[in-house]
Amino acid sequence: MTGKRDSWVAMLKKIGDPVLKNAAAGTLRANMPVEQKPGAGRENFTHLEAVGRLLCGMAPWLETADPETRSREGIDEYAELARKAILQITDPLSPDACPFAWEKEESSQPLVDAAFLAHAFLRAPKALWETLPQKGKEQVVDALKKSRSVRPYRSNWLLFSAMVEAALYRMTGECDTMRVDYALTSFQRWYKGDGVYGDGESFHWDYYNSYVIHPMLVDVSRVLACRFPEENGLGEKMRDIFQERASRYAAVLERLIGPDGTYPVLGRSSAYRCGAFQMLAQAALQHILPEQLLPSQVRCALSAVIGRTMEAPGTFDPEGWLTIGVCGSQPGLGEPYISTGSLYLCAAAFLPLGLPEQDPFWAGEDAPYTSQKIWSGMDMPLDHAIA
Repeated sequence: MTGKRDSWVAMLKKIGDPVLKNAAAGTLRANMPVEQKPGAGRENFTHLEAVGRLLCGMAPWLETADPETRSREGIDEYAELARKAILQITDPLSPDACPFAWEKEESSQPLVDAAFLAHAFLRAPKALWETLPQKGKEQVVDALKKSRSVRPYRSNWLLFSAMVEAALYRMTGECDTMRVDYALTSFQRWYKGDGVYGDGESFHWDYYNSYVIHPMLVDVSRVLACRFPEENGLGEKMRDIFQERASRYAAVLERLIGPDGTYPVLGRSSAYRCGAFQMLAQAALQHILPEQLLPSQVRCALSAVIGRTMEAPGTFDPEGWLTIGVCGSQPGLGEPYISTGSLYLCAAAFLPLGLPEQDPFWAGEDAPYTSQKIWSGMDMPLDHAIA
């Protein structure tokens, strides 16, 4: 995949078209295949997964301010599809109505994807929230509040509850601060050092620091730092600490991308493909990359990993839906909780599309990224941990 913006936009549209066009028309349940482990029973949750995760990654692009960019890239059309999809999945009478509440003997999955949808609203408040009709806003708030019925596990799931509350605060001015306080203070305790958190008390070799932990810690604390006094350990100082740690983790992610765009496939949820690099993409979007990383080299690094994971034969089925895998169709790489809708977290790698075309991320000349420099024999400064 080239490092040019047009190729990113084309790939994001290819990923999103089947989900958005069907969800906007109320035909997502009817037309979306559900690839999963035999007997996994994900049929009731996979559609909210698809919409929430796709919009979580697509949101900054939908929020693009420049009218010329919006016209050239067709952003208004996709923003309208996204709003229609949101109205469909939150309308209890829609054929595509999605569950947001926990029901007895059912999975607690709705909280997870309520949070990804909530994150999309934070990333695109104008495109996805402010322009909804009043009835649609009421539907969304009601749906997000229903997810409070799910009791989160003591893991990254705490951040799902916190993210829902952050979105509700932005939407209504009110939230359950206890859910936020518990999540953020828990992750303070679970910090392992050098930009990495445990997922609970234990550390796991996987990409959940990028799928969930850093992105949600940074954005929840940005929204709600004002609600907490500094003496309880939160507030603006802790927001800045979360951001500093996220910046370091972004540097680590950039170093994990090999010269050919491959990366170590470790731990859970590898079928999220290039979504493993969400925090690197978010750091570029929010201009919190560490100073040793040129934005243009991060563009080239992300382009390489997007190309390796999204352009491999078999990544899309004949109708354009994503298949389970990292490099093509590899159903053995899917856990029992993985289904077709889960896979759309790959869209999180495309967050920098929210940057203006004049931003150094897009305007800078192609530049080799860290592994390319090292393995071509270029001299490099040492990498250092943060305190």
